[in-house]
Amino acid sequence: MASAIIKTGGKQYSVSEGDVLRVAKLTGNPGEDVSFGEVLMISGDQPKFGKPTVSGASVKAQIVAHGRGEKLIVFKFKRRKKHHRKAGHRQDYTEVKITGISA
Repeated sequence: MASAIIKTGGKQYSVSEGDVLRVAKLTGNPGEDVSFGEVLMISGDQPKFGKPTVSGASVKAQIVAHGRGEKLIVFKFKRRKKHHRKAGHRQDYTEVKITGISA
């Protein structure tokens, strides 16, 4: 079974066919197909390594859902200055299912 390393949203992910993963928010509706063109490596019988990407390779995926991650608390504090600031943050994500890897 072939696996690949793709780059999207400034991060790298190791994926195989059938995997479901959360990536930075993508445009599109659930059920639509997306393609990742920045493939850094494809493993298998004869692995292919990119410099920096594998030419002609792509990874196909289907959008499963959009969502927002858990709330993170951002707390800034300056000692002896009576200064503090509290804020929350929730990162948007897109859940995708890998449907195919082509070299």
